[in-house]
Amino acid sequence: MKKVKYFFQYLIIKVLFFLFKILGYENSSNFGGLIGKIFGPFLKSKKIIKENILKLNPNFSEDEINNLTKLMWENYGRIFAEYMFIKDFRLNKLSKYIKINGESNLNEIKLNNKPVVFISAHFSNFELMAMQIEKSGINLGAVYRPLNNIYLNKTMENLRKNYICRNQIKKGISGVREILKLFQKNFSVAMMIDQRVTEGLKISFFNSYAYTTSIPAQLVKKFDCPIIPVHIERKNKIYFEITFGKPINFDKHDNLETISQSLNNWLEKMISKNPSQWIWSHNRWKL
Repeated sequence: MKKVKYFFQYLIIKVLFFLFKILGYENSSNFGGLIGKIFGPFLKSKKIIKENILKLNPNFSEDEINNLTKLMWENYGRIFAEYMFIKDFRLNKLSKYIKINGESNLNEIKLNNKPVVFISAHFSNFELMAMQIEKSGINLGAVYRPLNNIYLNKTMENLRKNYICRNQIKKGISGVREILKLFQKNFSVAMMIDQRVTEGLKISFFNSYAYTTSIPAQLVKKFDCPIIPVHIERKNKIYFEITFGKPINFDKHDNLETISQSLNNWLEKMISKNPSQWIWSHNRWKL
């Protein structure tokens, strides 16, 4: 039964992708935002979203929670529509929509010719970050989580490999082994650190414990490598600003908890900067 459901979803999405291509980037992003606002609330639990948003600010009113939720779904919808234009972003046909901050930090990484760990989260259109790193000439592997929909996942994997990052690393034990292999070949790694991982560490995140990936911290301790924080923010609906931060250098003798807590602290600041562009629907604090 699930296969039938997934195939039906896949057909609908393929039709919408075709429509988006006809409409063009700006109209599609706006249309996608409308789709997100209308249909998004039917996709995920309102209870989980509300509980998560209250982690950010326990004093938020119902109106503030509803407004933030509505903006989150709009961003979701825009991301969905913008997938149809990833190729155009990669080929610089839509470069006027992206502003880059901290390009000198990327150039320094290339000059040093040593692997680093790029960390970020599901902000705005998060796919554009790994794409921009690889476009800059840095050898890169990007960690991803396969979609549950087997039909759509194949399409998305091809899209990611062709236009976002050639070396896609599947999340999980096999992915950890792949990360180590790439690091030894002098490849840097890009990964999201905002998702719940059952095998992670219990680290404070917005004043509540949440299972947090320890992989960046483990790479720091094993390879004595720097962490590069990356943030993307949507501006005026259809424009983006990507910021590559300065390297964060930890002492390799720091424990995993100390390093992971520091990264969660950075993540909190970035989410607080523009909370409507983060994905609050994920059950992040489930223990």
